[in-house]
Amino acid sequence: MDEVEEHERLFERVAGIDIAKSEVKVCVRVPGSRVGYRRQEVRTFPAVTAELLALGDWLRIEQVQLVVMEATGTYWKPVFYALEDDFECWLLNAKQVKHLPGRPKTDREDAIWLAKVAERGMARPSFVPPRPIRHLRDLTRYRRSLTQERTREKQRVQGVLEDAQVKLSSVISDIHGASGRAMLEAMIAGQRNPRELAQLARGSMRGKKDVLIEALRGHFSDHHAFICRMMLDNIDRLSVQIDALTRQIEQAIAPYQPQVEQLDEVTGIGPIAAQDIVAEIGVDMSRFATASHLVSWARFCPQTTQSGGKQPRGGATGKGNPWLGAALGEIASSARRTPTFLGARYRRLARRRGAKRALVATAHSVLIIIWHLLSDPEAHYQDLGPDHYDSRINTDRKTRQLARHLEALTGQKITIEDGKITAIGPDYST
Repeated sequence: MDEVEEHERLFERVAGIDIAKSEVKVCVRVPGSRVGYRRQEVRTFPAVTAELLALGDWLRIEQVQLVVMEATGTYWKPVFYALEDDFECWLLNAKQVKHLPGRPKTDREDAIWLAKVAERGMARPSFVPPRPIRHLRDLTRYRRSLTQERTREKQRVQGVLEDAQVKLSSVISDIHGASGRAMLEAMIAGQRNPRELAQLARGSMRGKKDVLIEALRGHFSDHHAFICRMMLDNIDRLSVQIDALTRQIEQAIAPYQPQVEQLDEVTGIGPIAAQDIVAEIGVDMSRFATASHLVSWARFCPQTTQSGGKQPRGGATGKGNPWLGAALGEIASSARRTPTFLGARYRRLARRRGAKRALVATAHSVLIIIWHLLSDPEAHYQDLGPDHYDSRINTDRKTRQLARHLEALTGQKITIEDGKITAIGPDYST
């Protein structure tokens, strides 16, 4: 046991854990036998359940107040989950606790450094949702993964049809709809006559038979049929799994159904997007002091990079939660063409800053709305309308703006008094 002199502590009894795949290094720091000194001990535990339980027993004997660990891949999860019921556990961002240059880089030194960082309050804990939300998150993330895989499989079918010179997607917006799927099944079964295949069109597609005949005229062979059969079977299998996941998600999210309905009122947010959002950020907004804290945590605002008293305009937002980012991107993309406040915000920014920045800014606004809704169970979303920005523009400011445009067009000097154009000077253009 080593005793070293230390000062300025916020936590008296802490444990820092450096996590690897097969073992963990644990440093416990507690008050020493002499005033102003600390006692620290480092032990190694294999990363198996029995040893993690022994780790918990040791921490209880030492009366540890705070346990901190660095987010290392997914290896932190078993350790965190084994200790969270009995101790206050903090998961720290690796960027916040990066080891100082010049120090030895070993697992033992990392564990000691984590303990020192914790006892001085030099880092803030990352957001780890409660167990029910974590279970819900597992389901929604897997559903999104399967949905993305199904989309890729559909794109592969499209690639096979292009290889066979079958231009079905040029006529049918969704080749996996009722009409398209019927034609694909018939082609796989051996029917290659374009006129016979066009007869399988349903609904409004029956009015496009002549165009369909030309689109279906290709060289689709048994080789293409074999590949398409496997792809369509995969699509059907994935669809069944996605439906099963959705049913399980609806059961898991039942306690949070009022919050899902609140979010469903927002432009661009549907039931599935609302489920994804609840799974990623939870429903307890007390974890985020303000809406800006939530936006910053999600990395939907520029990072502060000030140097020499200046801060660059339009800095990068950084890497945040990719699952939440995907959901917010879909919401912003859905809202951009709507006659609503969010749609007007996107169009207003897209003209000046481009489509990508406008999408991020719209998602930023969506996050702020979400924070306010989840912070107040009685709150309901009320759209500000597409003319919100126009109504906020000061009349005098708009008058000056129009006067500058008029000057540029006419070459005349415009004079404004009391918000009105009172005089037009001589032509000063050359």
